[in-house]
Amino acid sequence: MFLTKKHLPRRTFLRGIGATIALPLLDSMVPSRTALAQTAAKPMLRAGFIYIPMGAQMPQWTPIGDKPGFKYSRILKPIEAFRDRINIVTGTSLIAENGHALSNSMWLNGTKPAHGTEIRGGTTIDQIIAQKIGQDTTFPSLEIATEDHASELGSCGGDYACAYMNTISWRTPTTPNPMELNPRVLFERMFGGDGATAESRVTRLRDNLSILDGVTQSVGDLSKGLDTKDKARLTDYMENLREIERRIAKAEKQNSESTGYGAPNAPVGIPDSFEEHATLLFDLWAIAFQANITRVVSFMLARELSTRTYPQIGVPDGHHPVSHHQNDLQRMEMQAKINTYHMGMFRDFLTKLKNMPDGDGNMLDHSMILYGSGMSNSNVHAHDQLPILIAGGAAGRLKGDRHIKVKNDTPLSNLLVGMMDKADVRTDHFGDSSGRIEI
Repeated sequence: MFLTKKHLPRRTFLRGIGATIALPLLDSMVPSRTALAQTAAKPMLRAGFIYIPMGAQMPQWTPIGDKPGFKYSRILKPIEAFRDRINIVTGTSLIAENGHALSNSMWLNGTKPAHGTEIRGGTTIDQIIAQKIGQDTTFPSLEIATEDHASELGSCGGDYACAYMNTISWRTPTTPNPMELNPRVLFERMFGGDGATAESRVTRLRDNLSILDGVTQSVGDLSKGLDTKDKARLTDYMENLREIERRIAKAEKQNSESTGYGAPNAPVGIPDSFEEHATLLFDLWAIAFQANITRVVSFMLARELSTRTYPQIGVPDGHHPVSHHQNDLQRMEMQAKINTYHMGMFRDFLTKLKNMPDGDGNMLDHSMILYGSGMSNSNVHAHDQLPILIAGGAAGRLKGDRHIKVKNDTPLSNLLVGMMDKADVRTDHFGDSSGRIEI
């Protein structure tokens, strides 16, 4: 790579054989003696949506008080250190009959899906915001998950197709966005590797190849024109990418030892450990924001009807059976443990964003992330009083340290309208909204 001037375009890429690496924001991308608002360092909003299934133990979720400095509950406690960037919203509901399929299919659009074999929902807020802020990035949006339903056919309760449980994102009312489960596939989508097939991923594993090797020379050439601060930032960024790729390769090796290299249809790249799987996806999300690969991400941390167990935290029973606790204290405690565990993972993600410089602030300052579920009391499939919070500063547009209480049965869509306001998407109605929640 040959540089003809010190100022780098924001969309500078490192290119090599089988790789195209987007870069984080460097000081060299900000022209000197230019107003911040006219440069690449101008705060840019990022939006995220994280779905947890089967509600929460609401007595252990709901905070006490609604004044600044209110008391965090047991489940929320892991993120209390971020209270100046947290808004907890109590009282919102999905206006729907009870059922798992409605919980995630309506969460981001407030639109009741079609019954039977017809697949029809509503365009979701992530896609609407992506149309506004994601058109000059590599991907307008990314959709990720740790699991999906084994089949999109058949009914998953209430005569709703199982396909509704495989995503929280809809590009159009008839086009649900598939959610990527495989960290390797996501990594190579983001950075231009050739691992589009299971066979090529197995070959890469067998030959111990890295897609980053092809840009080594480009990294060296670019570094020659950078100051000390930018060199350090570029080095940290590339080392982070290599560490993520190393962890993906480790998962692939562990899987290959049980499936064999001769099984190309095996899910190479998906770790056996849920925590490592979810953490890799969170880390790739953070990198996607940092390198401006996308500004909108939706993440289904687990799916409705999931039977995943969590023995590492003392929950040997499946999540779905635990959620139908029938007021058994032991099972209610197990559900609270799952909720708190997921919140701890969210805390780690927020920590990563806060520690990630971005312009005149950090990535958490410039993000707006909705976290929660389309169900509250899972024992009765309740869709009222939902567990909902928003994290981040929304590029200076969102205050924190608030517990926002609204009247019970206020449509969750009212909050989505308020979130769209922060993305400069003005609308007076969305899905089943009856107004807007000002945030």
